[in-house]
Amino acid sequence: MRIYILITALLLTPGWLLAAEGEMPYEFSPDLSDQSALQRGARTFVNYCLTCHSASYMRYNRMGQDIGIPDSVLLENFMFGTDKVGDTMQIAMTPSSAEQYFGISTPDLSVIARARGPEWLYNYLMTFYLDSSRPFGVNNLVFKDVAMPHVLWELQGWQKAVYVEEAGEDGLPVRSIDHLELMEEPAGKPAAYQNESYEQTVSDLVNFMVYLGEPIKLKRGSFGVWVILYLMFLLVIVYFLKKEYWKDIHE
Repeated sequence: MRIYILITALLLTPGWLLAAEGEMPYEFSPDLSDQSALQRGARTFVNYCLTCHSASYMRYNRMGQDIGIPDSVLLENFMFGTDKVGDTMQIAMTPSSAEQYFGISTPDLSVIARARGPEWLYNYLMTFYLDSSRPFGVNNLVFKDVAMPHVLWELQGWQKAVYVEEAGEDGLPVRSIDHLELMEEPAGKPAAYQNESYEQTVSDLVNFMVYLGEPIKLKRGSFGVWVILYLMFLLVIVYFLKKEYWKDIHE
């Protein structure tokens, strides 16, 4: 009995931990059906995430095959730390260097979407705001006192927190964040992102990270169709086989 309680607690822990960490004002559901979106997400990932975070369980050529990026394009536009398409998505920065720069070792992002959840990742990337008390000048609505800088600032611009005061349990006013407000539009966005909204860019990036966490998801649907067709075909054979066997018994 105790083991079942322990397993249940472990399964439920991520949910209540994340809920306690911060509110999530945006709803998001991943969609892996758009190959172009996954390609755009991969572009953003290698340009903005892969500098400090690795994805050591994914190989470049596997990614290219799955989402339709030829090796020649991978070599020219997606691979900056190696020239071998069979290599995994590693970074040059060591854990000790990361701790020196950020105060903490940067996590591998291979399965971050499975660990945190797509909606959490979307809200995290959407809710950076200016905070002069933090080392990098920013904080985050769903991850308070985050050590990571806002690496996508040139695509989103800068947000500020709008505060509201409410009476606390002791009757004294308590200051809390009501919402975030864009105070400065992005200036000089890279050419590749000129026609994309920040929301679309983040959506594509999170979809790509969902793919990273479980690449087989792209093919699982088609596998299911073939399995159902196979079972239906097998059902016909088994049905006639059953009739053939029982024919002699009835006679």
